[in-house]
Amino acid sequence: MTTTATAAPVRRGDEVGPARSVPVLGTIFVVSGFAAIVYQVAWVRELGLLFGSTAQAAAMTIAIFFTGLASGGWFWGRRAARLRDPLRTFGLVEVGVGVTALGYFLLVDLYVAAYPAIFAAVGDSAALDTLAKAVIAALVLLPSSFLMGGTLPLLAQHLIREREHLGRTGSVLYALNTFGSAAGAIAAGFVLPLALGFRNAYLLAIGLDVAVGITAITIAGLARRRGEAAPVASGGADPGPEGVADPREPRRPGEVPLRLVWVIAALSGVTTLAVEVVWTRLFAQVLQNSAYTYALVLGTFLVALALGAVVANGLARLERVSSVHIVGALLAACGAVTAASPWLFFRVTDGLTLLGAQADFAGYVWAVVSVAAVVMLMPGIVLGALLPTLLRTLQQRRRAAGDTIGRLVAVNTVGGIVGSLLAGFVLLPVLGAWRSLLVLAAVYPWLLAATLWSTRRDDAPARAGRTSGRGRRATSAPPARVAVVAASVVLGAVALVISPSSLDVVRLPADGSQQLVEVIEGTQATTSVIADRDDLFLRVNNFYTLGGTRAYNAERDQSALPLLLHPDPREVFYLGMGTGITAGAGLAHEPDRMVVCELIGDVVTLAERHFGPWTDALFTDDRVEILAEDGRTCLARTDDRYDLIISDLFTPWEAGTGNLYTREHYEITRDSLAEGGMMVQWVPLFQASDTELGIIARTMDEVFDEVTAWRGDFFAERSVVALIGRMDPEPFDPATPVRQGRALTGESLPDAFFEALVLRHYLGNISAGGHYADRDVNTDARPLIEFIAPRTQRAARAGEATFLTGIAREVLYDELIEAIDLADDPFLARLDERQRGYVLAGRSYSAFRLLNARGEDADHLLDDFLERSPPEASGVGDLSPARRLLDPIVVPAPRP
Repeated sequence: MTTTATAAPVRRGDEVGPARSVPVLGTIFVVSGFAAIVYQVAWVRELGLLFGSTAQAAAMTIAIFFTGLASGGWFWGRRAARLRDPLRTFGLVEVGVGVTALGYFLLVDLYVAAYPAIFAAVGDSAALDTLAKAVIAALVLLPSSFLMGGTLPLLAQHLIREREHLGRTGSVLYALNTFGSAAGAIAAGFVLPLALGFRNAYLLAIGLDVAVGITAITIAGLARRRGEAAPVASGGADPGPEGVADPREPRRPGEVPLRLVWVIAALSGVTTLAVEVVWTRLFAQVLQNSAYTYALVLGTFLVALALGAVVANGLARLERVSSVHIVGALLAACGAVTAASPWLFFRVTDGLTLLGAQADFAGYVWAVVSVAAVVMLMPGIVLGALLPTLLRTLQQRRRAAGDTIGRLVAVNTVGGIVGSLLAGFVLLPVLGAWRSLLVLAAVYPWLLAATLWSTRRDDAPARAGRTSGRGRRATSAPPARVAVVAASVVLGAVALVISPSSLDVVRLPADGSQQLVEVIEGTQATTSVIADRDDLFLRVNNFYTLGGTRAYNAERDQSALPLLLHPDPREVFYLGMGTGITAGAGLAHEPDRMVVCELIGDVVTLAERHFGPWTDALFTDDRVEILAEDGRTCLARTDDRYDLIISDLFTPWEAGTGNLYTREHYEITRDSLAEGGMMVQWVPLFQASDTELGIIARTMDEVFDEVTAWRGDFFAERSVVALIGRMDPEPFDPATPVRQGRALTGESLPDAFFEALVLRHYLGNISAGGHYADRDVNTDARPLIEFIAPRTQRAARAGEATFLTGIAREVLYDELIEAIDLADDPFLARLDERQRGYVLAGRSYSAFRLLNARGEDADHLLDDFLERSPPEASGVGDLSPARRLLDPIVVPAPRP
């Protein structure tokens, strides 16, 4: 609706609307930014749980969200000047954001129910599967994000009364909203998940948006009752019935041409978002990579952009300096900081050294913030100043403020979509992080050259009095400007070809004990194979080791134990692959079908290239299907049923892995089990405290009828345990490991050998013993593991907490076994006293290994183990193939 002629006049020189409402409007716009980032964090997380925690799923979510913002900015900006009361419309739009955001719950529930049918319909077509996911994501995200995109142009239309104040007021609004987003990123990463849970945090964001809308509507109503004027179309020009800009708009000397402004805005979006993606990947090489660290990196980047808008506000007040010079200086600075960032990052992190290695949580956060401030804050301020600075240049555009800002943000956001996809799926895989930053840096000097060349004749009026010897006016570009243009073109070309070969991609020990065999900088992570003498290791993001040949026997045992416990494992699913050694060991049991799901495709590639000899034909056996996808999604999308689901060791504090310890995940695995099936969750005790283990065990116990605990090894200090969940459980049949062991080895050893081999690993009945009955349950909505484990890890590094290693491990083992008398344990109901003694034998031997390794007297424990064990299973004598089924027990010579 166009502004009527009866509106009261607005005084020339007024920068904003009625002064009494400006502080309140500024405050609620900060709150609006806060809510928007909480939505974004929640959407990325929740859709990741639905679609899989892959780079493709995250990119699709962000792209659709940004598409909504861009289209909303364009749509509402074009209509802002025609509205009688833009502030009231702003309020209605904010309320609309909250209302449409509620639709998320309904759509997600429908998708979860319909996904198996959708997947069955699309079959093996990855394109159709992606299309189905995109449609669901669009239905969830577009309505709210479309309305979000309109908030800035609508509020700007209300506040900006004069075209000359577009740069000043527009940059302030941009800064306020981005500061709110930065606060929201920190809150969503540090406070809200544990205080409220994600679902309640999402509802909080909805409440905040509704409150912002109601506040704006109230202010608009009060203004009407006081007879205050609604704003006229800023810029002093009627935008016309179609809102089409006049192509003949005049340009004042020293102004950047409008067409070039849109190009700069778009390419600024491309480079800024691409640089953020690359910086995030670089930080993943030196951080703990928990949910907290990602929040810190995102928060720092947003603070930098907000401060950049503050700088732009100051630059907008330099009225005697032309826009060409300001924009040109910023382009030069953007190119410089982007080009310098590889060497700056490498130096500040001391060659990709793990940050805050021994610091507690507070010290670690400070270490991350300190490095992020150096690497991201100052460069980010320069990058962030460019877009709002263009608002001053757009003051020459004779259009309403809302239209100009809406179009600028839309063009920049579209560029951001391209930049994030370009960096994640093209630049990083093809060029790597270091080269990607240099290629992005090259864009800025070329834009600088284009800017200066496009305004080369603007110096002519200043030199109008000077003519050539033949009486012609000098209109060509001055030599200095030509030189700068040429230099900019050359610098951009140099940035493209320069090679940062001195910067390592993977950090290796300075003593030369390790060598880099191969590295892939892929869409999901940086994955490498490291040689350490005669052993190979597989790493992700520099410090996260997925396994290696040195732990060959231990990794195989993670298959051997579950397969010996199940009476007939025909269909086996492995959630996580790593080196493939664990899954490969399962082929020895001759399953009919094996499915292996590994999140990172490059892990599969490198494992096949380098670990084939240790994986028992895993990559060539026709019974094996290896999928480079999210394991949780692999299970949820089909009706396939498995006898065994074996979940690999996952570092609890790693961002995203906490999703594999939630109640909802265990419900998916439970529903994917065949009758009599078992879900096996391996837990690294050397990366968990009693708190994390208790939450995981309690969560599994919430889902399964019975959960039992098992040793994964008999190492002296650092061990793993298996939590095995079953539905409608039957007591343990001692004939099962006997039958399975003989079939596997072809050896006719006594029954007692195989019975003792398995039962010495038994730790207790979690369900019947009730040891963790009082612990909290880990859920998708309240992901305790994801947010508690990183704090525990930092406390353990600083010596303020203890992982379950050494003595703490043995205390845990004792508590689990003693939680219920072995004779009363329903899982052991079929065993006699001799067979139950094998459990106690394992308890004694575990304690013996620890004390003996520490040089303490442990002969009494060894004697107890020998007394309770059958002679053929004591470890004395020759090691047969059967004795290698699990971690072999070899009795050491007594100490003198």
